[in-house]
Amino acid sequence: MTKPKKHILSYDQVYNFEMIGICSHHNDYRLAWGLNEKIDIQLGKVEEDYIVASKKGLILSNHSMYEFKDTENLIEYYLIKNKNQGKFLIPEKPSIDYFLFLFENHVWEVEDLVSELREIPSVLGVFIFDPEELDSTENLVFN
Repeated sequence: MTKPKKHILSYDQVYNFEMIGICSHHNDYRLAWGLNEKIDIQLGKVEEDYIVASKKGLILSNHSMYEFKDTENLIEYYLIKNKNQGKFLIPEKPSIDYFLFLFENHVWEVEDLVSELREIPSVLGVFIFDPEELDSTENLVFN
């Protein structure tokens, strides 16, 4: 009798979002207001925090989140606080205070957006990250 063959499925994650790290000394609502004013969007606080869960479904941490779905340009913006109660959304980047995610971005040149964000008074620094280079981005799921 021959051994049954094992087939291993591999999956290459494709990220359809831009990932921008923001350093700011202000609270999330103040930063969201600054983003809204500067780049003419309407970020609003989501009732439920963004939850980071383990593969077994245990809640590891929760983070405040703001979102704006631009139906005219078909782009979605998410602003999520990186650190909450000593736990990180993206542990590889502990010095980043917030992450701005742009889904299906065909509106902005990312470098132009970064230049705009750097002009906001409450922003200390803005950095572009490649989601494929960070292991923890595979845990990010947006509806």
